[in-house]
Amino acid sequence: MPNMSAKRNEMPVQAPDVRNKNFSEVALGYTEEQAIDEAKRCLNCKNKPCSTGCPVQIDIPAFIAQVAEGNFAEAYKIITKSSSLPAVCGRVCPQETQCESKCVRGIKGEPVAIGRLERFVADWHNAQPETAPEVPAKNGHKAAVIGSGPSGLACAGDLAKKGYDVTIFEALHVAGGVLSYGIPEFRLPKSIVQKEIGGLKALGVKVETNTVVGKTISVDELMKEEGFESVFIGSGAGLPRFMNIPGENLNGVYSANEFLTRINLMKAYKEDSATPIKAGTKAVIVGGGNVAMDAARCAKRLGAEVYIVYRRTEAELPARAEEVEHAKEEGIIFKFLTNPVEIQATDDGWVKSVHCQQMELSEPDASGRAKPVPIDGAFIDIEADCVIMSIGTSPNPLIKSTTEGLDTQKWGGIIADEDGLTSKEGVYAGGDAVTGAATVILAMGAGKKAAAAMDEYMQNK
Repeated sequence: MPNMSAKRNEMPVQAPDVRNKNFSEVALGYTEEQAIDEAKRCLNCKNKPCSTGCPVQIDIPAFIAQVAEGNFAEAYKIITKSSSLPAVCGRVCPQETQCESKCVRGIKGEPVAIGRLERFVADWHNAQPETAPEVPAKNGHKAAVIGSGPSGLACAGDLAKKGYDVTIFEALHVAGGVLSYGIPEFRLPKSIVQKEIGGLKALGVKVETNTVVGKTISVDELMKEEGFESVFIGSGAGLPRFMNIPGENLNGVYSANEFLTRINLMKAYKEDSATPIKAGTKAVIVGGGNVAMDAARCAKRLGAEVYIVYRRTEAELPARAEEVEHAKEEGIIFKFLTNPVEIQATDDGWVKSVHCQQMELSEPDASGRAKPVPIDGAFIDIEADCVIMSIGTSPNPLIKSTTEGLDTQKWGGIIADEDGLTSKEGVYAGGDAVTGAATVILAMGAGKKAAAAMDEYMQNK
């Protein structure tokens, strides 16, 4: 019997005043009963509108139909035909603007909780005794992938499934890219990231860490000397942006990138960590995206009183609604229509407070977006001993500056066509290195597209 409830099954979570003091995962996952009940809300529509909203085109109704029957292993097979990282996507995809936004059940109620079901299936699979995957026969061709974030992992996974000899080159000492250094443990446990990467290694993918392409080895050397016939660049957007306001170089000012890397990759929140972190007693986070929410929620867990300052109103916040909701529940204070103009110092060069201009929104411009404009003479000071700048990142210029014939945009993004092909033969690119900071799933979609194009290129060469 289909379940015609207009409401979806709630996700069990840790209580806000408990979780804001620990780094354990906030969402606890569906039970088998909840998953089956939720799956029965799916109408199994003929034209699968939800799948058109998925950047990696998972056959969503097919996997959900298997969950409804309690066939979780079959559901996992269907998902992994299209996605290399289901336990990750089930946690961090913005499903509400993708698959779930197209769900017919959402017209007269809440859409089917597709993301929660994907997470359930992946977690169920990960809890089973490990079975060695079928390793495809090698086809005699070699491909290199630069960066082990979402785009690189998706590209490597698809190429390995077709029999390519794939090596991933990662600059840091741990694989996973932004999944390891950027997204906090309480949203995406690192053991899950490593488990997904383990799945790729079982398919024969090699991962070389501590290899900075552009310094340790160049793209041209990979192709001419190491014999890689095709290269995918998925090096992300790890270069932080700053506001260039007075006081930005004081002690106690971080980029969100550095702050999150210390916490997530170096585990600075643990008592025995060798990496220092100072979230202070009062932290101000500048920005309104998901990264700002992550930084704020980390600072809260380190014991600070936390303010998010954002120059527009709540309606314009770019972060996911769920992230904003979680942050509020955890006691984070939002200051809207507020823009920092100076960071003020103590006598010994540490942050003392943030001097902010109060803003108002103008009429929407041609693009339909209202602009924040300063209100004359309206300023406030927010006391703080830690300031975290979270106003975006751009691609690191290292690969661009060491690869001849690779065309890039003025702001540093690598220029690539629909299929990821760059201006250099045999070299493909995708994810944040091309688009600038975006989402995990869009990067995965780009990695998949590039893998298909690289396959065609190497087969026809």
